[in-house]
Amino acid sequence: MIQITNEQVTAALHYQALINALRAIFQSSYTMPVRHHHFYQTEEGVENTLILMPVWNDRYLGVKQVVVAPLNSGSGLPAIHASYTLMDARTGVPLAQLDAAALTARRTACTSALAASFLARSDAETLLVVGSGKVAQHLVQAHAAVHAYRHILIWARNPQQSRALADQLAGDGYTVDPAYDLEAAAREADVISCATLSPTPIIKGEWLKPGAHLDLIGSHTPKTREVDDEAIRRSKVFVDSREGAPHETGELAIPIARGVLAVADIKADIVELCRGLHPGRTATQEITLFKSAGLAIEDLAAALLVYESVNG
Repeated sequence: MIQITNEQVTAALHYQALINALRAIFQSSYTMPVRHHHFYQTEEGVENTLILMPVWNDRYLGVKQVVVAPLNSGSGLPAIHASYTLMDARTGVPLAQLDAAALTARRTACTSALAASFLARSDAETLLVVGSGKVAQHLVQAHAAVHAYRHILIWARNPQQSRALADQLAGDGYTVDPAYDLEAAAREADVISCATLSPTPIIKGEWLKPGAHLDLIGSHTPKTREVDDEAIRRSKVFVDSREGAPHETGELAIPIARGVLAVADIKADIVELCRGLHPGRTATQEITLFKSAGLAIEDLAAALLVYESVNG
């Protein structure tokens, strides 16, 4: 078994290549059980989450182990820590062990960009990224790989973080401006990509303009959400997983419990989009919403891209 570093993961996972790999694996045959969530209390009384994510196809079996610790941001640590084990599906022999922090952030951003290629308007001009964490740091690059935006904005609760991320991306060749008024930026945006750990809505449905696309990443428990009921009510809803997203994320579980949304209202999942079973956006003025809960098959796509790059 080989040990693969974060530096090797980063070097292998170019955004366009990963988007292509995700599209291909969604079109392939695989088995993916619903991921397992375990919640536990820390000494401070904060609820952390342990997530186990298995998946396999005829050649490979992979398992990701994730811990989400919301208090880490106050200590300068990432909120998410993850490791990935890749095995031979036929023999069970371990092939590689990866630190999955960079892998998770990049595959999450690229899945959102892939969904946006079906759901955002082709003439979208303004992208707003909400958040400044590990996933948010990849959203501009991922979305820019599928669409040429004229104007890119970044908003974070801490204005200094917005400025710092904008400066970092400028160094990579992207033209990005920090946004200091979230409502004004959201009203302007054609695509809003949210990757925060906010426990309560920060985007209001009344802010969304006709034709907007809303990409929601951050909510990962049935109790937390980034947008309000009005955003759900106004949107055509798409998900990465019909089995997981409606129950695992407060983004959908809360509106479903309140009768704002029914599971039957979900238009399609990412697999159906990639396989051409649903066309995605069907009208220029409709508001589309993609809720990402994170899928084990996305991790396998990224892990294989890295493994093949490192292993030759």
